Amino acid sequence: MLVVISPAKRLDWSERPTAMTRPDFGEDAVRLARTARNLPLRDLKALMDLSDDLARLNRDRFKSFSPAPDDDALRPAALAFAGDTYLGLEAATLDADELAWAQDHLRILSGLYGLLRPLDGIQPYRLEMGSRLKTRRGASLYDYWRDDLARALNAQAAALDTDVLVNCASQEYFGAVAPKALKLRVVTPQFMEDKNGAPKIVSFFAKRARGAMARFIVQNRVTDAAAITGFDSGGYVYRPDLSTEDKPVFVRPAEAAQSAA
Repeated sequence: MLVVISPAKRLDWSERPTAMTRPDFGEDAVRLARTARNLPLRDLKALMDLSDDLARLNRDRFKSFSPAPDDDALRPAALAFAGDTYLGLEAATLDADELAWAQDHLRILSGLYGLLRPLDGIQPYRLEMGSRLKTRRGASLYDYWRDDLARALNAQAAALDTDVLVNCASQEYFGAVAPKALKLRVVTPQFMEDKNGAPKIVSFFAKRARGAMARFIVQNRVTDAAAITGFDSGGYVYRPDLSTEDKPVFVRPAEAAQSAA
């Protein structure tokens, strides 16, 4: 099966380049970067609700975005992103065989690059999928990507002889995958914290747990959707009473959440 996760706003460029692959939608990334770098600074700031310093940083990133970058300017996507999901994924600690399996089965949804494999080389950027960046295709990145991401996921799933997609991405990012064009069964695990007997989703913990679920699938070479109910990283426990077949729910006791904070 395939697994999708979201990217992160924060980047870690400390890892040196390793053997990298080329993103499938690299030409689209160049086009979008050109569109973004032509925005006035105030418009770029408003587009992603950035501070002045972050707006200047990302303007400079878009201006230096190259259609043919040297490897020194690139980092593998799974190692470059450094948000909460990637604290759970811990890609740098996967061994070579696990990374190879992830390269076939794990995908990162991206506002700029569309769809990334873990070892696809990326340039530094920030462009959230929910950004209302106007292009010739429409008024937002959802308009830009249209059915492209769903079709790519269909094709990649067919190459693996699977019809299951495990969605560990946020709604902002998975919302860019056109549901009518997607021909796969979507399984969306949910992660909750037990608050005095009332399970609730806590965004910070849920993001990390989604990355940990992706790691669990990679390390255990999970190909059967039912097997993800064995996930127990960080103290989470599968709750069949709260779950449906395509929305398995995992709940963690309050004391486990406190020790993980």
